[in-house]
Amino acid sequence: MKKDLPLYDLTLGDWLEKWARETPSKEAIVYSDRNLRFTYEQLNNRVDNLARGFLEIGVEKGSHVGIWATNVPDWLTILYACAKIGAICVTVNTSYKQSELEYLCKNSDMHTLCIIEGTKDSDYIDMVYKMLPELKTSQRGYLNSKRFPYMKNVVFIGQEKYRGMYNVAELLFLGQNASDERFQEIKKRISCHDVVNMQYTSGTTGFPKGVMLSHYNIANNGFLTGEHMNFTAEDRLCCCVPLFHCFGVVLATMNVITHGCTEVMVESFDPLLVLASVHKERCTALYGVPTMFIAELNHPMFDMFDLSSLRTGIMAGSLCPVDLMRKVEDRMFMKVTSVYGLTETSPGMTHSRIDQTFEQRCETVGYEFEHTEVKVIDPKTGEECPTGVQGELCNRGYNNMKGYYKNEAETAETIDKNGFLHSGDLGYKDQEGNYRITGRIKDMIIRGGENIYPREIEEFLYKLKGVKDVQVAGIPSEKYGEQVCAFIIPEDGADLHESDVREFCKDKIARYKIPKYVLFLKEYPLTGSGKIQKFKLKDIGLKMLKEQGVEVY
Repeated sequence: MKKDLPLYDLTLGDWLEKWARETPSKEAIVYSDRNLRFTYEQLNNRVDNLARGFLEIGVEKGSHVGIWATNVPDWLTILYACAKIGAICVTVNTSYKQSELEYLCKNSDMHTLCIIEGTKDSDYIDMVYKMLPELKTSQRGYLNSKRFPYMKNVVFIGQEKYRGMYNVAELLFLGQNASDERFQEIKKRISCHDVVNMQYTSGTTGFPKGVMLSHYNIANNGFLTGEHMNFTAEDRLCCCVPLFHCFGVVLATMNVITHGCTEVMVESFDPLLVLASVHKERCTALYGVPTMFIAELNHPMFDMFDLSSLRTGIMAGSLCPVDLMRKVEDRMFMKVTSVYGLTETSPGMTHSRIDQTFEQRCETVGYEFEHTEVKVIDPKTGEECPTGVQGELCNRGYNNMKGYYKNEAETAETIDKNGFLHSGDLGYKDQEGNYRITGRIKDMIIRGGENIYPREIEEFLYKLKGVKDVQVAGIPSEKYGEQVCAFIIPEDGADLHESDVREFCKDKIARYKIPKYVLFLKEYPLTGSGKIQKFKLKDIGLKMLKEQGVEVY
């Protein structure tokens, strides 16, 4: 087990330049489906040109530059270009609709927005013109919007030209012909403690908040994540999780850039493309949320691919069923690890290590990252809980965010006077020093005064034959306050009934934990990063029960 791991005082630009200098011909980014490959030297040159291009259109240190795109090839070019000139890269959820986009652009004081054409259910071009009607009549670089006074540029990520917008090709050309002296002078003024990335929390309660993260926060979190899985420059990590989320941009990308290895990108999640990329590129690591691994394992062409090159990876983003992790280990040849944390902790607080036992890696989220303190604190008393006693997981260390943008009150509410950031998650520390997550404080079901933790019931029901995936949430009840509802996605061809579920539970778990309602779904409501939006299940459940004529009491 590795000890005494350091923290590095390097910016993202420093890391990229290190590998461009030391291993210039090594592949940095690969898109296997189109055989597109960038070496570290090529990527660094492209980043420098784009950084100078940004300077030419008025982007400067402290400017907020948004990326609203799937994992397209220039996503990371934009991130590193911002990092080199001290601009702050604001990631925009690809599933955002009009009002969410406008809220984020206004709240973040965005200066430049970089976009693709859109996704299958959203036209980003139309949405941006609707938000900025002045764009169609403005000279590029001179946008003057009444509603968005900070916004000066829109950049299209691609070759096409749209009225009022630059495109990346033009900025690269501008950068090639711009003075390098100014660029080099600005680079010298960038500190690793400057904010480099701003991500908006999902906003399941209240409005989303902009989480400010520094080079030091995210680069070191990515470095330590890789060390926990014994990463070296020879690794090839398949990244199919979205880059706008911490999972993609930190646990994957920052791991790669701090180890000088190769990131095999998947533009938008497709289980077949993931399997093919791992097979063709001989990937050694794979990341995903549980729903992604389920889709890969259940793909009808799964057995056609050779996945024997895989050795490790991360399953995270939501609570991971133990049985699923076992299937991934057995059928995909990889030692699965699990990172626990949140955007506000850059994101990793704890991580199970590759050399831990299967039970430790799959039944716990490991122990704290180096250079951090994780405590389980009683939400009522504020005192630290003893081993084995449930409380709220809290974090203090290098990985705590710089704060919420323009929101000192929420920052002070989240980070207490002792410097501990409160996660809102429940869990406990076991006798071996590993942490176990029991659920969200807000997800806890209170039925007739009894506290019920959905994770416990989900793990139990996952063992029922025919269950592909299961989520448990509370349904409002006049009599009990809440009733337990199980939302089950059955295996293909499985003949499951409510009675099967209740019979499976009988005499095995306490009666008050047995689901009062059992509903079968084809899919769960997901965030753009693939997380299950559990807060939406209550409304879905009420609607389905009403349609079935079931009286809720």
